[in-house]
Amino acid sequence: MGPIDAFWHLANLFAPAWGLAALLAGAVKLVWWREAKALRWTRLWAWGSAGGAAAVVLALLVCGRDGAMAGYALLVLGVALPQWWLLSAKR
Repeated sequence: MGPIDAFWHLANLFAPAWGLAALLAGAVKLVWWREAKALRWTRLWAWGSAGGAAAVVLALLVCGRDGAMAGYALLVLGVALPQWWLLSAKR
């Protein structure tokens, strides 16, 4: 595997975490707009992406492969918990 192939392989591994973090950050800014007024969209996305990427790596270590349903559940928690913490810390 060449370096470009390795890059795309890793990018596709983390793409669900980054995409879900972007969708959830947008939903937070739309639904809880009063509470999230002081939070920038990029901050919500960055924290959600970091949590999601950590969850993907943890799921890969625990399950031994990518694509397990438990891994996807961990991905949802990994993206949602940092964004929930950011919202609750602002109150």
